[in-house]
Amino acid sequence: MSVYYDAATILGSESRAGSLKSRIYDNKLGLGSKPTHLYALISEAAKYDNFLKQVIDAANFLAQEPKLTPVLALLLVHDYFFAKGGIAASANHHLRHAIERHKARLQAEFTRARLKKKCATVEQLKVLLLSEKSPSHRSAPRWIRINTLRSTLEQELATTFKDYKLGAPVLEIACAPAGAKILAIDEHVPDLLALPPDANFTKTQAYTDGAIILQDKASCFPAYLLNGDPAEAEMIEDCMDGCAAPGNKTTHLAALVHLTTRRNINIFACEKDDRRSKILMTMTNKAGAGNVSVLERQDFLALNPQDPRFVNVTHLLLDPSCSGSGILGREDIPALALPIDPKSQQSKGSTPSKGSKKRKRGLEALVQSAVDAVETTADSFAEETKETTYDLARLQKLSILQAKIVQHAFAFPAATKVTYSTCSVHVEENEAVVAKVLGSTIAKSRGWSVLKRQDQISGLQKWVHRGAEKGMNTGTLELDDEAREACIRCHPGDEHGTMGFFLCGFVRNKSDPLHVVTSQAESGQDEEGWEGFDD
Repeated sequence: MSVYYDAATILGSESRAGSLKSRIYDNKLGLGSKPTHLYALISEAAKYDNFLKQVIDAANFLAQEPKLTPVLALLLVHDYFFAKGGIAASANHHLRHAIERHKARLQAEFTRARLKKKCATVEQLKVLLLSEKSPSHRSAPRWIRINTLRSTLEQELATTFKDYKLGAPVLEIACAPAGAKILAIDEHVPDLLALPPDANFTKTQAYTDGAIILQDKASCFPAYLLNGDPAEAEMIEDCMDGCAAPGNKTTHLAALVHLTTRRNINIFACEKDDRRSKILMTMTNKAGAGNVSVLERQDFLALNPQDPRFVNVTHLLLDPSCSGSGILGREDIPALALPIDPKSQQSKGSTPSKGSKKRKRGLEALVQSAVDAVETTADSFAEETKETTYDLARLQKLSILQAKIVQHAFAFPAATKVTYSTCSVHVEENEAVVAKVLGSTIAKSRGWSVLKRQDQISGLQKWVHRGAEKGMNTGTLELDDEAREACIRCHPGDEHGTMGFFLCGFVRNKSDPLHVVTSQAESGQDEEGWEGFDD
């Protein structure tokens, strides 16, 4: 069967669940084409679907080709104009003939549309079309962190990534064609690489050995903000990850502590769920994080800050349960903007039915990136699940728990620095929590304040996206300009190629007296009815 028919089968099948890669490689549809060819065809056509639709509609030839569906037309015209080898079919193949019979008209409309975009060449046109793609529907790069407990950036560039060319901008990498061998060294977080979305390193020796870790860029911010500055090395004693599983941030914290202090710093890692505790231990062992003490089945809120084990805990990383609203939607196969189907129009007449309106809305949806196959290794265990609806009542419950967790961290006797993060875009879970904890009794009595932007580590100090503007819903409290500037936000699908994320650091003046109170008593709330995502 032709690769075009197989691709159309994937795109047109009734069940659209699962990622593009998982659908192709599982091959439950009985496809005969090579998976790599299918993936490349679909993912590349999805990048230029709106432009191709415009050309095909203007050429107006589908009514004369009864064997061509809108999906087949889009895929074939993509290869005719954009693929190096043209249409992947023999010279006498009927699909090739169906396009070549109208090549003069197609070429004229393609040239007209290209010149309208003021592009002198096809390559210029492709770059422009990629830049015009809706940010929320662009592919995200494959972010890979070099685990400095096992290797170095220089070593991995010389081995695992030796065939990759350095220096491409992140947007170019995010939109790179399948099989492209380009990468970028991140400018904000050390030892972090951006690679094309389809890059798969799970079969490499470096991945097996724990020398490289798949971790979104934004997810690397908390540990870097907490413990990445060598100038603060003498201030760091024991550390704690209060909401640790699956362990990416924990192992990053361990690596940074080792690089920063060159001392044997103990890191406590809490996880209350038994299954996730095991995943956490697998992660830390694979990463070589021998200084991590996993507190199995331990709820962070149930810890006593006055426990002698924690008397030297100075730095705490908190990434609690959240809505997951910032996670990029990579779970669906592409929903292409397709050419008008004249056969469908003729059969339905001039008045569209309710069903056709529904179909139109679906066809106008831009492409959702679908580049992540389902991985089965422990360190690919999802940190969050993307929310699909806005539920204010649930967000308020999440916010209560999140504020409790931060205030509980404030009560640790030796604590001087805390980071709070979520993969949520909602103010209720982010700036509202910051405002709430800053106004708490324990924060005021112990001298807790935000880590000001000018005091943040240089890589994050220059990050442009800060806290939400004034007028946000923070309850009875409002963040001032300094506090908003202290907050760090990542927007899903923008030019930086991250998921949606929020981060704020807190610091304490050591001269302030110890105020012995637990965050549970402080908040005056209980956890009855808690329904947050257990990350």
